[in-house]
Amino acid sequence: MNETTMASSPGGTWNLGDLTVTRVGYGAMQLTGPGVMGPPADHDGALAVLREAVALGITHVDTAGAYGPRVTNRLIREALHPYPEALHLVTKVGADRDAQGGWPPALRPEDLRRAVHENLEDLGVDALDVVNLRLGDAQGTRPGSLAEPFGALVELRRQGLIRHLGVSNVTAEQVAEARAIAPIVCVQNMYNLAHRQDDGLIDELAAAGVAYVPFFPLGGFSPLQSTALSAVASRLGATPMSVALAWLLRRSPNILLIPGTSSVAHLRENVAGAALPLSATDLAELDGIGG
Repeated sequence: MNETTMASSPGGTWNLGDLTVTRVGYGAMQLTGPGVMGPPADHDGALAVLREAVALGITHVDTAGAYGPRVTNRLIREALHPYPEALHLVTKVGADRDAQGGWPPALRPEDLRRAVHENLEDLGVDALDVVNLRLGDAQGTRPGSLAEPFGALVELRRQGLIRHLGVSNVTAEQVAEARAIAPIVCVQNMYNLAHRQDDGLIDELAAAGVAYVPFFPLGGFSPLQSTALSAVASRLGATPMSVALAWLLRRSPNILLIPGTSSVAHLRENVAGAALPLSATDLAELDGIGG
């Protein structure tokens, strides 16, 4: 993958430490079966989506060993290994899966060591580009110290198994605690047009050169908010998802996108949609959704 391809990617690029990634990435969560459990219904289709992401110039793929569990990482290895030099994989640890499809926390040092080694094995790499420590739960963030689990990942980084660290589903206080322990390159939290609780944190991280990666970029809109978003999309002749992704890219230069899909056509639509031009009027109207 050459520099011309990367530079033409919507939104340009961002540096996660010494790793340059496209701001429009790909989230691999949807490549598994229903409920993020088990294999995909269309195995070859899942491989095709991953290969198309690389063909489109995407150099940032987000994954986790808990997806499947251990399904998505193995699909990534099957589809893309040996990996292009420009491609960087970001994974998460801190949660397991149970038989009911739940996400029980797995934050003991021994849990995290096991998870890192499983990621290394399933992805077929000697070191993980970025590992995010996932805290909180499916309902959102939870207060409390992250010193012990984050310290376990810092030790694995010292051993050369991890290149860079990040945190996910965290409070601003937990971000500050992590940064006091060791450098982080990204924060992955719930954020979108309607859920703007991290506005201050995004600006703080941008000033510090730390990426912010919103997940569920369209989740949780009320009917009224959906109507407002749809009105802008209709005026622009675009989909609501395209408008929401384009707004996120313009919200702050440190925002990286990881929209997920199991469809090649939808993947292409997301990449094209992120490049949607938004006028000052459009942005003002969209900003009002979160106001």
